[in-house]
Amino acid sequence: MSNSEQDSQLIVVSNRVPNPDGGSGNQGGLAVGVMTALQQADGLWLGWNGSIDDDEHARLEHYDFDGVRFATFPLTENDHKTYYTGFSNEMLWPLFHYRPDKVEYSRENLEGYLRVNQRFADHLMPLIKDNTRVWVHDYHLVPLGHYLRETGADAPLGYFLHIPFPPWDVLRILPDYENLLRYLSAYDLIGLQSDVDLKNFKDCMTMALDAVEHDDGMLEVDGRRFRAESYPISIDVQAAQEMAQAGVTSSAGKRLQRSLGDRPLVMGVDRLDYSKGVYKRFQAFERLLEKQEHQRGNVVFIQISPPSRTDVHEYAQLRTTLERVAGHVNGRFADYDWTPLRYLNRGYSREAIMGFLRMSRVGFLTPLRDGMNLVAKEFVAAQDPEDPGVLIISHLAGASWELGKGALVCNPYDIDGVADMLEQALTMSLDERKTRWRTMMDVLENNDIHHWSQNFLDELMDVRLNRSAT
Repeated sequence: MSNSEQDSQLIVVSNRVPNPDGGSGNQGGLAVGVMTALQQADGLWLGWNGSIDDDEHARLEHYDFDGVRFATFPLTENDHKTYYTGFSNEMLWPLFHYRPDKVEYSRENLEGYLRVNQRFADHLMPLIKDNTRVWVHDYHLVPLGHYLRETGADAPLGYFLHIPFPPWDVLRILPDYENLLRYLSAYDLIGLQSDVDLKNFKDCMTMALDAVEHDDGMLEVDGRRFRAESYPISIDVQAAQEMAQAGVTSSAGKRLQRSLGDRPLVMGVDRLDYSKGVYKRFQAFERLLEKQEHQRGNVVFIQISPPSRTDVHEYAQLRTTLERVAGHVNGRFADYDWTPLRYLNRGYSREAIMGFLRMSRVGFLTPLRDGMNLVAKEFVAAQDPEDPGVLIISHLAGASWELGKGALVCNPYDIDGVADMLEQALTMSLDERKTRWRTMMDVLENNDIHHWSQNFLDELMDVRLNRSAT
């Protein structure tokens, strides 16, 4: 960390802030990713507190937790409907995950999205000092940097997008997409998950706004210079290892082990979302049982999918579909002493999840599109080095770019191909499993979550200093 960073304050802004009371089922990567940086830099985290209050002028609530200061505020019911449920999750989320068929757009939702981003800016501006750096996270807050600049903020502004960035032909399905891109140009540094996302972003900037990329890598739009780079998010490797070991010996870990006996475990952990590809994953597992009779009565597949966005129709519909398909697979193949597919639509503690991953012969993570997929990295970190499991990862997940040399990389739309990969993973020799695991573990140890956050913040300061010098 440079002297200038040590002397500066860091403010992180995200839609939600971590719940100080904890809670089961919360496997989000953002909290782990920035808490250490905040603890080291007189940090403050600003965001929605998760509550609904129709007082549009509600003040910030301040509290301290785990060595970090927090500032939170409620949303009104209408703001939650338009900004969060409407524009963020019914427009931007499906669009950025290449699912225009699920897009729902309205001007009312767009206006709510912009209005709430202005509220974020209004809350944030009084907190910004001369030495403040601001790090904004994810698709809910694209316009925030623009509103901060409009209000006079001259602080270094960084932005990180945790989800994929779509190609030009997909992005322009969004009405007024040019303004969305122009809002992003207000930041000094824009971070994306992969080189594919970075290419898509630059292409969109060029096609929509005639962006110019200079020899030093800086982009220029309407006279404003900024940088965009890929920064694949990671995990706290050591913490994941320790939690996995504790999870195996926890009451949940012991219960699972007793229920499995000697049967190999295939494990999937995803928030309930159509982008995660769980429906096709169930189909691939069913195909495995069709093709490989020796796996009947043997392998157990557990899919944990905590519910999310229960107020969005698509998610309620997906839950019903997955329950039906799981029942179909079990009705077709189960026996009195064996249930092949255990579909659990609830959350569990992080310790339990990490223990389950360590006990798994196969980590089965096949999203149809994913910015990164941190569970894939957690699976690798959780493994016993003397008897590691095998990771199956979709080539449409950002994690496949880093872990692809050790994982089995699949096309999640190829049901037969994924079924064959499951058989390959379940029958793989110990020597090959060890070699593949070591390859992936080296990647994680060279780029853990602390490297990720420090690399981004270092680059933010470098970009700002270089701009000031020109």
